[in-house]
Amino acid sequence: MSIFDRLGRQLLFSFDAEAAHGLSIKALHCGLPVGGRAPRDARLNVKVAGLDFPNPLGMAAGYDKNGEVPDALLGLGFGFAEIGTVTPLPQAGNPKPRIFRLVEDDAVINRLGFNNEGHDACEKRLSARAGRPGIVGVNIGANKDSSNRIADYVRGVKRFARHASYLTVNISSPNTPGLRNMQAREQLAGLLASVMIARAEAGHPVPIFLKIAPDLHEAELADIAAEVIEKEIDGVIVSNTTITRPTLRSPAHTGETGGLSGKPLFARSTAVLARMRKLLGPQAAIIGVGGVDSTETALEKIRAGADLVQLYTGMVYAGPSLPARIVRGMSEHAASKGLRNISELRDSKLDQWAAAPL
Repeated sequence: MSIFDRLGRQLLFSFDAEAAHGLSIKALHCGLPVGGRAPRDARLNVKVAGLDFPNPLGMAAGYDKNGEVPDALLGLGFGFAEIGTVTPLPQAGNPKPRIFRLVEDDAVINRLGFNNEGHDACEKRLSARAGRPGIVGVNIGANKDSSNRIADYVRGVKRFARHASYLTVNISSPNTPGLRNMQAREQLAGLLASVMIARAEAGHPVPIFLKIAPDLHEAELADIAAEVIEKEIDGVIVSNTTITRPTLRSPAHTGETGGLSGKPLFARSTAVLARMRKLLGPQAAIIGVGGVDSTETALEKIRAGADLVQLYTGMVYAGPSLPARIVRGMSEHAASKGLRNISELRDSKLDQWAAAPL
């Protein structure tokens, strides 16, 4: 970590986690912090789902929920940024406090509950950045009290298809009651069919990704993969936060309900990623997320079968220079190994990770 990152962490950690998050968004609005330059290296270019990514590292959904700072995030070195989760109507989310740092574990537990300003506010911001370069995905969800959650996703597709580089259908947050039930095959089949019809009606063939939970069993993963293939979904994001609690060292907050993210999620999410690659085959796009906090963990996701990787919690602990450091490390690794493209690493540890216990 740079001295800037260390001082920034000390400042932000003096506030509660949600207040610190808000301050970081404001800082990016103002052009701070400066995270350092990420190299532009053709060996890091990745083409996925018809999109040309300048490098395979992205900011995961959950940080920029309302589409306030996607260009500032790209300026930190990310090859792409995913905003949201955005629901049709604004909602406050769950009662506070609802974000908890597990410092000794480089982890976070959150039970935010899709707090966001809704479609209208997000669409205005995306409309204002029309024509700017950079890949910006939109993660769409359903309102907590919705009487028809599939209809909420359809509204999201129709609303953002013309603004987004890609859309992510998020049915894997543990913080909206009943949402994860939509991963069950019968419900998933209806949802994905409706989403694909909505995309066709929107007239913009934007890639569609499905974000899944890490807490799925083998048969559930097989059902999801079958529906993704049948409905011709462009790819899968593996994974959201976990409701499991692996061995943790932090003395406080480990008993809080919500989704666990950060370093303890790495092994499980990577094992699920590899299993999903085996099920989907080599052509489908997969974005790996969960515990990425260094060049090595980012590369390991690719070795396990990911085309692209995302992070969020890693930057909470390592600071805003982390994306540029990871991308620089990827460039150096490609040079040292004589790679023509970073994608040559994909699947090189697929069998090993697919056999890892969940």
